[in-house]
Amino acid sequence: MQDQADPMLTEIPDLPEAELFDDPRAAVDRLCELYDTSAEFLRDRFMTAMTEGHPGKRVRAFYPEVRFTTSSFGKVDSRLSFGHVTSPGTYATTVTRPGMFRHYLRQQISLLLANHGVKIQIGLSDTPMPVHFAVANFPEVTVPQEGAADFVLRDVFDVPDLSTTNDDIVNGVVMTTPGDAMPLAPFTAQRVDYSLARLAHYTATDPAHFQNHVLFTNYQFYVSEFEAYARAALADEASGYTGFVSTGNVEITTPDAPLDVPARLPQMPTYHLKRADGSGITLVNIGVGPSNAKTATDHIAVLRPHAWLMVGHCAGLRNSQSLGDFVLAHAYLREDKVLDDDLPVWVPIPALAEIQVALEKAVAEETALDGYDLKRIMRTGTVATVDNRNWELRDTSGPVQRLSQSRAIALDMESATIAANGFRFRVPYGTLLCVSDKPLHGELKLPGMASDFYKTQVARHLRIGIRAMETLRDMPLERIHSRKLRSFEETAFL
Repeated sequence: MQDQADPMLTEIPDLPEAELFDDPRAAVDRLCELYDTSAEFLRDRFMTAMTEGHPGKRVRAFYPEVRFTTSSFGKVDSRLSFGHVTSPGTYATTVTRPGMFRHYLRQQISLLLANHGVKIQIGLSDTPMPVHFAVANFPEVTVPQEGAADFVLRDVFDVPDLSTTNDDIVNGVVMTTPGDAMPLAPFTAQRVDYSLARLAHYTATDPAHFQNHVLFTNYQFYVSEFEAYARAALADEASGYTGFVSTGNVEITTPDAPLDVPARLPQMPTYHLKRADGSGITLVNIGVGPSNAKTATDHIAVLRPHAWLMVGHCAGLRNSQSLGDFVLAHAYLREDKVLDDDLPVWVPIPALAEIQVALEKAVAEETALDGYDLKRIMRTGTVATVDNRNWELRDTSGPVQRLSQSRAIALDMESATIAANGFRFRVPYGTLLCVSDKPLHGELKLPGMASDFYKTQVARHLRIGIRAMETLRDMPLERIHSRKLRSFEETAFL
């Protein structure tokens, strides 16, 4: 391990040696012990240094890791798209905040043990834990900006290293040298910590509140409806929902409790309807634009949600559509540009059958229409996503021709981005939009028209998204996470 050979120069916490485990609960408990002790060690030394000055030595702690070695090419259950490796070797991943990821870690380790029949090793990695991330769990502690302390912070403590914080694993470009362990999980501990910090900043809620089913919207109008639904759910003991968290980490557990939200909303207001096992629903208002859509999904992906759906508004492109009609995306025309460097535009973004069926079923249940009658209010087709909100003010001959050739039926600024990042991060995705204007046919989004539209359609649209999520929640995880989202060489952890 780095800098640990000379204890006179570097102080590190006293922690157990690496150990083999065949019990996933005991393995995760050890991960928690290693992480918590290391984080508390860094916090205590940091606070001492802030009051007493330079400690005269380097202070360092390391992330825990899960390590696994197999020598067999044995084939496991081919129906599983995760929970196993395909070739002999050593695989490892660093871990952060194991207490928050306890259920996920137990599940993934259990599958490894069952599928390969060899023990997994829990110990310390050689990746230093940045002090900024270590103290993130302690609200009373803040790290001063560079130059504010009496000494150079990085001379004593490790700080975030962006040269090793990247998406190489999920992008399929990670390089390992002979003798190095291969990736066991899609994200390293530093990458996860980076996103947890960003999520807390952008959403003004603790990442621990996020649920496994995430709804994205591009309008704040959906928030009041979500709160109303949440209060009704909390009044129903059979619903399984236990609490509702609003911006600023304000949480209520009873339907009539007041909800005092901060006067200033964050960039992406976020709300969580919670269940004890994390299978509730999170609503994120990402606002308008593909950049926000990418930012939100870049960071939520590290939480390994079971599904995310876009339930926003769009421009209808067909004369046969009416305001308020629904659009179920089965393909995407990507002109948003924000993911081109990570996922080339020639990569197809397939529709996922389980998501499509859940959304269509939800529309049918909510509207009391079925079969051919559903076509009265819902169309299935290509959704185009662009990066220019006022695209129709330019010469539209080129864009309109491409839209027609692609068979697009709707246009927005977020859906393809969310779907593409779902594909990239192996998070099941889907899109159900609501037509709010028809710019090619003279129906623009004007104040009076928009007001009537919002009053009649927002509540129904949101309920459809929630119904779909509740259907997906009842499905086995291995059915939702199909091989359509997995490449040739995949990590064992989902």
